[in-house]
Amino acid sequence: MGTTGKFMRMYKIIAFALTIFIRIYWYKIRKKTQSEWDHLWEDIGRGFREILFDLEGLLIKIGQLLSIRADLLPRPFIEQIQDLTDKVPPSSWQEIEKVLAEEWQSSVEDHVTQVETEAIASASIGEVYRATLKNGEKVAVKVQRPNIQQIVETDFRTLSIIIWFANHFVPLPKGFINLNVLFKELKQVIEQELDFSKEKQSLLTFKKRFEDYEGVLIPSVVEELSTSKVLVMEWVDGIKLTDETALNHLNITKQELAKRLTEIFLPQWLEPGSFHADPHTGNLLLSKEGKIILLDFGMVGTISKNDAMNFQRLIESLLSKNYSQAVEALIQLDFLLPDAEPRTMEKVLAEFMTFQPSQLQEMDIMSLKLEMANMIQALPIQVPTRFVFLGRSFMTIEGILASLIGEDEIIDQMKPVFLKWLQKQGNTKWHFVRYWLQSQPMFKIVHTVNDFLKLPHRMEDLKELEQRRQFQFTMYENSKRYCFQVTLIGGIGSGIGLYLTEPILGYIGLGVGVLGLLSYGVMSYKLRKWLKYMHPKRKT
Repeated sequence: MGTTGKFMRMYKIIAFALTIFIRIYWYKIRKKTQSEWDHLWEDIGRGFREILFDLEGLLIKIGQLLSIRADLLPRPFIEQIQDLTDKVPPSSWQEIEKVLAEEWQSSVEDHVTQVETEAIASASIGEVYRATLKNGEKVAVKVQRPNIQQIVETDFRTLSIIIWFANHFVPLPKGFINLNVLFKELKQVIEQELDFSKEKQSLLTFKKRFEDYEGVLIPSVVEELSTSKVLVMEWVDGIKLTDETALNHLNITKQELAKRLTEIFLPQWLEPGSFHADPHTGNLLLSKEGKIILLDFGMVGTISKNDAMNFQRLIESLLSKNYSQAVEALIQLDFLLPDAEPRTMEKVLAEFMTFQPSQLQEMDIMSLKLEMANMIQALPIQVPTRFVFLGRSFMTIEGILASLIGEDEIIDQMKPVFLKWLQKQGNTKWHFVRYWLQSQPMFKIVHTVNDFLKLPHRMEDLKELEQRRQFQFTMYENSKRYCFQVTLIGGIGSGIGLYLTEPILGYIGLGVGVLGLLSYGVMSYKLRKWLKYMHPKRKT
């Protein structure tokens, strides 16, 4: 990618972002209704999708990552990008051959006797080709796209500019959407995918993990030909789990297949270690012998021992209604931002845990649920990427299970596997959870009707507190917006003065602009000071 192409790419991305910021300001000034805001975010999502496919490269991968952040971004926006497919036109074989020769430090013919020069898969970061090694082994060769490093650097530099501007000049709900944290997470995930040596290590880790499990097949790695930009793996043939005709000809029932999937993925979600974060039907195949084939370990999440321990503490705390301990577990898991107020979160958890699904049909609580949703959006919560990927992994497998055995049977299928897993953990682990589960017919927390009916009264204090804070926050934000408008008017006036060669008008415009900018800085300082006062940092 040349210098001209680099700046044109940056220009298109920044120009698109600025149009979004202007539209958001316009809607804030005009005080649009919620339905109008939904329509705006839907339109923004549609435009974002178009520019993704126009510029391709890294942006499609970013769009995919954003599509799983429903905890941060408006639902109408998410709906426009949630089915993004990471498929882009493949590079020319001459470019790919050059990458292979540089990585192998010799010609391609020195290592393979045959190679299909047309890619069998092509995504934003890598392309896959089928080849035959000198020893006759059939392999899949995954090659990093040419110039992807330059594209990544350009796109991240552009995004950092946009985020800086958004943090200083755009009226986004900063307590809810922490753009700096989101940017850091996106960068971390994509940089990991760019290093194929990390994917190779993840593949080897999973292969060792399931070496004693006969129901799993993971391809071997040709390590001497694998580098940070090339990954050579054993070629494996398999049947897609969506191929009904082929599945019916195998000697395995759908119930047994669903059980195997649960046994493979449930420990990944609960035990310390790595889990497959992208188990869609293209990465999950079935061999003729009925083994589950796991492919593509570029997107892998990790559950640390500390996270597993705090996750266990969180579940036990919620079941025992110890909400102060539950909040502490959430803090340790990085769900709460630094300005979160623990007591407020304790009350929110307490109210959520009083819902009983079996009673929702008997009571009109829609207005109450809307109030709670609005209140939650004002709270400083952001789901860490590692848990977003965990949720994505779970929901993807859940969807596959539903297609195999139906949604009604999923709980019946997962519960015995879960209880069996709990028994293997020993008497000292998950004892409270195991005891509670064995006394419940389903994975639900059921409370009395009396507790449920007390919900509106227990929410009054919390609602009043949040309303006062929202009012004060709105005052500061409105003041900042007016100061920004004054700065903008001053700048326009100064520009007109220079254009008309009227120095007085230019000086007046410059003075107004400087005054507005100084006022903006003062109001920003007051807002930060107020936020620190309302949300004092916890002692560590």
